[in-house]
Amino acid sequence: MTEGAIPVARPLIGDEERAAVDRVLRSGMVVQGPEVAAFEEEFAALVEGRPCVAVNSGTSALHLGLLAAGVGPGDEVIVPSFTFAATANAVVLTGATPVFVDIEPDYFCVDPEAVAAAVTSRTVGIMPVHLYGHPADMDALRAIADRHGLALFEDACQAHLARWRGRPVGAFGDIAAFSFYPTKNMTTGEGGIVVCADETVARKVRLLRNQGMERRYANEIVGFNTRMTDIAAAIGRVQLTKLPGWTEQRQRNARYLDTELANAAPDVVVPKVAEHAEHVYHQYTVRVPDRDEVQARLAEAGVSTGVYYPIPVHRLPSYADRTGSLDLPVTERACREVISLPVHPSLSSTDLDRVVAAVAKAVAA
Repeated sequence: MTEGAIPVARPLIGDEERAAVDRVLRSGMVVQGPEVAAFEEEFAALVEGRPCVAVNSGTSALHLGLLAAGVGPGDEVIVPSFTFAATANAVVLTGATPVFVDIEPDYFCVDPEAVAAAVTSRTVGIMPVHLYGHPADMDALRAIADRHGLALFEDACQAHLARWRGRPVGAFGDIAAFSFYPTKNMTTGEGGIVVCADETVARKVRLLRNQGMERRYANEIVGFNTRMTDIAAAIGRVQLTKLPGWTEQRQRNARYLDTELANAAPDVVVPKVAEHAEHVYHQYTVRVPDRDEVQARLAEAGVSTGVYYPIPVHRLPSYADRTGSLDLPVTERACREVISLPVHPSLSSTDLDRVVAAVAKAVAA
């Protein structure tokens, strides 16, 4: 886009996706049919061939994955508070308790030292969030999990194709969850997928998503209705073919913003990338002084932005009575300072220059 406001995110839906939807509608099979099965198989190729189970949202993927892994009442799962509420909500919906810990300041991912300090006799798992598309420190977290006999659950909802030491996120944990919400790096319109370490867990997820049955009317357990439609899967299959190119464009846009903002707005702290990480920039998140004023000035200049997240999860009304006076200073500071700038692959060079100029002017003001 070169005219008008520059959006902070923009779903890319083209003629190929429309044709795929028409193909499904003509087939007459629109819910959890061959398109879903093909999408699961094709997505598995991105996560070292692990079994994948498609569902109706990223939140459902987290929830069903935890249930299938055996998380339930009396258990504790360690989570960051600097994330979207769905991370903790999925834990609560199993009957377990989320234990909130702080993040490290550079990459906005959970701090392994804070995780280690939070382990108790009731802890059954650690759920890192690969926030903004930057992978968490999976070496340190795996070491903690192995030392204490804990499961590792990956919230990879923002991190399609991100890598740690060359290995894709989603391939580290007992389960992992991805989201295909419209603003994610790829979309199915709405949807999610559970990546499982083994087929036993994957079968449990399949039962849970479909009223507890694999065969019609042969309900083995009490389950949900969280199926993905073939319409969504058909869109996702097309999007998978475009995801590598879109990811490279996001990374190019991020490199350009890194360089230009360093020159034009040195008070802006651009995203850092860990030595062993490949960042896929679901969000290009910077720290700025006087964040709310900067955001207002950018809006006046026609540059849309987002604040992810203005309130830590442990201070939300839905959690405040559970966490008391919990103090997470790095999280609190991030909530005051972060702002996400446009980085999506449909930005033109003119758009990027407008973003840089608007940020420099807003910060200077």
